[in-house]
Amino acid sequence: MVIPSTKEEVFSILSEIPDPEIPVVNIKDLGILRDVELNGDSCIVTITPTYSGCPAMKLIEDQIKSALQLYGVNEVQIKMVYSPAWTTDWISEEAKLKLLKYGISPPEKSSPDKGLLTGKVKHPVCPQCKSTNTELISQFGSTACKALYRCNDCKEPFDYFKCI
Repeated sequence: MVIPSTKEEVFSILSEIPDPEIPVVNIKDLGILRDVELNGDSCIVTITPTYSGCPAMKLIEDQIKSALQLYGVNEVQIKMVYSPAWTTDWISEEAKLKLLKYGISPPEKSSPDKGLLTGKVKHPVCPQCKSTNTELISQFGSTACKALYRCNDCKEPFDYFKCI
């Protein structure tokens, strides 16, 4: 077992940790993993929750500590930062493709969703048939970061990852 000696090595190790709520994307590609400070066999890992009350953060912290301890990093400190606030802009393009293949429509572009304020209707792509003939069913999907939509062409419901 070789203790990682660079930030890149630590990022590589931690990029194997899947998001507990969406296991096809990892915490790095989702933008939760923000920074790493490495000093011998100790490490400070900075993370940002997707939502301030995200229930998955404790599990993510535990997974980070376990993953690094497997590589001999015995002192792992988790630094939770809320500013700047997490944004869907931090989701990698690769993660957006993985979300779509998994059945979750990824966030559109990189702007926050102000549709409720402006009355502008959003039509995210259906992950099953790729149609944009979609309609909002509920602002609340399977988790706080998703909204529930239905495709008017294939009639399938799907989650849309909200822009934040």
